[in-house]
Amino acid sequence: MSAAELGRAVELLVRQVGHWQQPRWAASAGGGNVPRADLVHRLVQEIANFAADAEGQPRRAVPRLDNDLALPDQLRVVAADLLAAAPPDAVLHRAAAEVTATRSAL
Repeated sequence: MSAAELGRAVELLVRQVGHWQQPRWAASAGGGNVPRADLVHRLVQEIANFAADAEGQPRRAVPRLDNDLALPDQLRVVAADLLAAAPPDAVLHRAAAEVTATRSAL
């Protein structure tokens, strides 16, 4: 169930932001002072960290690309990496919760 939960959470977030243009990415998230793009990149990094931990590999920085329109694709890739690593359900549940929290903050 947790793998499906993560997949569903990622797909919902990608559907929410996949059509955004640069001004929308640059806007502050949730009335705060953090741009939406920074918030999503932080999520991408966190999911990449979960995947690295599950693979027993060192954590690596996910590059911040010049074009924020690539963020949904980066999220899909790191989520697929995490699922391929077959971590425990608790990790998948935490990852899904992070995705859902980010989606709510946007």
